[in-house]
Amino acid sequence: MLAGLKMKYLVVLSAVMILCGILIGCSSKKEGAKDVPVHTIEEHIKQAASMENMEKGDMNRLKKLYHLDADEVQDFVLYTAESNVEAEELAVIQVKQEHQAESVKEKIMKRIGAQEVKLKDYRPEQFYLVEKHVLKVKGRYILFTVSKDAEQIESAFSEALK
Repeated sequence: MLAGLKMKYLVVLSAVMILCGILIGCSSKKEGAKDVPVHTIEEHIKQAASMENMEKGDMNRLKKLYHLDADEVQDFVLYTAESNVEAEELAVIQVKQEHQAESVKEKIMKRIGAQEVKLKDYRPEQFYLVEKHVLKVKGRYILFTVSKDAEQIESAFSEALK
């Protein structure tokens, strides 16, 4: 009788361990799922690159440049060149729902196309910066930058979301 009780105990224990293993193995944290305040990402970027010749933009500027709706954007930071003939730009956008990121990315791509057309023959050095832009989506966060420091900005963005 003691042997039968031990056997039942081992079966139940094994079943519990297998169930725990399945639950742990199937639960995974999505890439980019970490919730980081946009101002924290901004601070990381400011440490990596200069925003000296750029001005901070508001929601109206964000809507004008990218044609975004307020119901898509949870938070953002926007810097643009002080002059319309300069291409430097930085936008970190946190969308409300992860599925909105692709739509926002497409709208930013339209902005990139418009900038390329505008600057191609007029300002070749600025056109080069637009060609070397960074557009990256990580979870609910989107990074768009046109800058000579684009690689450093991208690294700071990624580091802030680790």
